[in-house]
Amino acid sequence: MMAAAAFVRRAVPSRGDEETDELGLVAVFNGIELKSRARAFSGGSMLAWFGGIEVDLREVELAPGAQLSLHTLFGGIAMTTPPNWRIESEMKALAGGIDARSPAHDDPHAATLTLTGTVLFGGVAVGARSDRPPSTARSSANETRTGDGFG
Repeated sequence: MMAAAAFVRRAVPSRGDEETDELGLVAVFNGIELKSRARAFSGGSMLAWFGGIEVDLREVELAPGAQLSLHTLFGGIAMTTPPNWRIESEMKALAGGIDARSPAHDDPHAATLTLTGTVLFGGVAVGARSDRPPSTARSSANETRTGDGFG
């Protein structure tokens, strides 16, 4: 598995920067931090394999139909979004965790980011972060949690 990860690291480079509307981030045995300022963010993909990705989307303007494909294998992805976005998660987890918070969940007119992908032995955390204590945040009715508690 380590040899395959090393091959992927060389064969599949990351693409995108703070102005890019569609990201293709790959973190294999390393980490990536990005603060996006995209004007029509449509999504893209992220892969964290024995690595981590941290993306700040708070200054992004979301395009209609935006979708992100997120995949982790012994890695993690953390994204901070504006509080007025709705997050719809179609992700699956196996021995990992997904924390997709959506304060604007009940607003039918909110900009929507759809998440797809798989978490294996890792974690994904997406949403607007607040200063609420963890126990209050976990009891939020507008939060989707799956997995075994990572994230």
